[in-house]
Amino acid sequence: MSNAKYFQVGRRKNAVARAQVIEGGKGTITVNDRTFDDYFKGLERHKQTALKPLTFWTSSKDYDFYINVYGGGISGQAGAISHCLARTILELDESLRAVLKKEGLLTRDSRMVERKKPGRPKARKRFQYSKR
Repeated sequence: MSNAKYFQVGRRKNAVARAQVIEGGKGTITVNDRTFDDYFKGLERHKQTALKPLTFWTSSKDYDFYINVYGGGISGQAGAISHCLARTILELDESLRAVLKKEGLLTRDSRMVERKKPGRPKARKRFQYSKR
């Protein structure tokens, strides 16, 4: 078995995840040179979000995943990892396209934080109004 490498990028909010997938591994997932569980610590919701694409793919135990993620917060990073893994799985197994597409994992979530407007404390919040 050749040790083929696959590269893919995923984005969510301001987070960017880059995955390097190596064939012939043991199924380990490394995020920013730390184990997956160590990176997300006790944040189960974010772990589930990040690993959702792997639940549809049975061959994930034959590959090692090395993920570099930066920017944004932990929620955006989990979404970026999910998008990245989905795109990588699609590259490895084209037959999963319909399943991944139906789950919405291949679509880049374009929602971003709305910018702050001048004369206001936040994007839509207003200062308190006093008539007298």
